[in-house]
Order: sequence, then C-alpha cells, then structure tokens
Amino acid sequence: MVPPATPSGAPDTMPQARAALQDVISSLVTLVRSVPDANSASVGTWTVADVAAHLSHAFRVDTDAIAGSPVPEATVTTAGMAEANARMLAEDGERDPAVLADRISALAHEFDDVASRSRAAAVDWLQGTRMPPSAVACHLLEECLIHGHDIARAIGRSWPIRRHHALLAVEGGVFPLIAALPPTALLDQEKAGSFRARFDLRLRGGGRTSMVFDRGSLTLDAGCTRDVDAHLSADPAALMLVFIGRQWIGKPLVEGKLTAWGRRPWKLARMLTVISPP
Repeated sequence: MVPPATPSGAPDTMPQARAALQDVISSLVTLVRSVPDANSASVGTWTVADVAAHLSHAFRVDTDAIAGSPVPEATVTTAGMAEANARMLAEDGERDPAVLADRISALAHEFDDVASRSRAAAVDWLQGTRMPPSAVACHLLEECLIHGHDIARAIGRSWPIRRHHALLAVEGGVFPLIAALPPTALLDQEKAGSFRARFDLRLRGGGRTSMVFDRGSLTLDAGCTRDVDAHLSADPAALMLVFIGRQWIGKPLVEGKLTAWGRRPWKLARMLTVISPP
C-alpha cells in the first residue's frame, strides 16, 4: 500500500517510522544498558559511552525540530557536524551507560508523543533545512541503526538490521535530506570536483533512483534511470553501512548484498571516495 501523501505531496512515512523506532528502541536501550565498559573504543575517537550520549543528543535535536523548537547551530557537512557533535559531547558530562539508557528511553517516548501530534508539512532542521517531519523521524531511525551497530560491534554483540528498517532510513530519511541540502553538502569537494557519473540505484524491497554526480554536486533524479554509468542493486542495510563508512564494500559484494553492472562499474569505487557523510 502506498503511504498517504503529506500536504507537500510527498509520501507520509511517519506511521512506519514511528513503528520502526518503537521496534528498535527496546533493543537499543537494552544494548546500552548492557555495556560492560563505558570506555571501550567504538568509532573514531569515541567510546561506547560517547556514542550513547551522542544518540541522546540526536533524539533531543530531532524532537525539538518536529516540535518547532530551536535546534543547535550546525553546518551539515562532515566537518560541520563533527564540530557540533564535539561541542554537545563536551557540554554533556554523563557517560554512565545505565543513565544514558534511561535517558534514551525517556527521549524516545517524548519523540513519539511529539511526532504523533505533528501536523506540519515541513519543519526546520539543522542548518535551516526544511524537511517533512517524517524525514526527521527516518533520520532518527538511521541514527539508531548506525550507532546501535557501532556500540554492538565495540562490545562484541550482534545488531541485526531489518531490511524494512534500513529501507525506511534510506528512502525516508537519507534521500529527502540529500534533496533538501545544498548539492555540495555531502561530498568531499577536493575529490569530487572532477567527478561526473550517473548511477541507477535499485534498493531491494524499494524503488529506483538515479544518483547524479556533477563536478562537486550530488542530486537525485527519480524519473531517469537511462544513460547511466552503472547499475547497483543493493540490500538497504548493506548500502547504508557501506555509504556511512562502517563496512568495506568487498564483504557485501561477496555475499551478494550488493551487485553492480553496466558500462562503467568502476566508477562506483570512485563514488565511495567522494561521498563524505556527516
């Protein structure tokens, strides 16, 4: 069934996003509460406790955005978000996993309450970006899936990501964010300045779209999947982990979770070097 349209004409994925978040939050809170050592290294320079604290900040920001409250000043680029995240972590001294688990649980209930009452066509997110509330909810789902993966990997636990959850995060969150941000935002401008390519992306269980790279810009074109350099059929969870830099592309290729073909499939490898997610 096609989701009902929002006032802006975009599909309303809020009910699915809320349901997915409720599915994920229980496991996420249990995972954070089970952390044996808050100082275990996780991703980059962050400990598992840093990741959990950051997740609570993501809940706060996205809840405030949907509620129409002010959100922190931040530029949505790799450097800009690193600076904003570092600032929020420095201002928050809590690193006890049990306390952070309780905080995330409480914030999740608050988010769902605010989201259930939202009737806005679009809200102001970071950098003044205007997005449907459902896209903010799907962004929060992506944060939970990715950082749950980070915490689980650091403490040797499993963190299975369901296909329909990842599909919601990508199609309902990442794609609207790409469309709403400046086309230069999510690319490494030094590496992307000379790169031109068009890829036909087919998400398993979902739809198709073209990713168009043109000398430092990235846009999406859902209406044109011809004259492409390469086709990519992708399991949504595998694609999300590869794009965000959490998994080397070789593993999902060997497992058949990513399949590429076309006239210039080698350009897909170059694409991964020019994408710079926040």
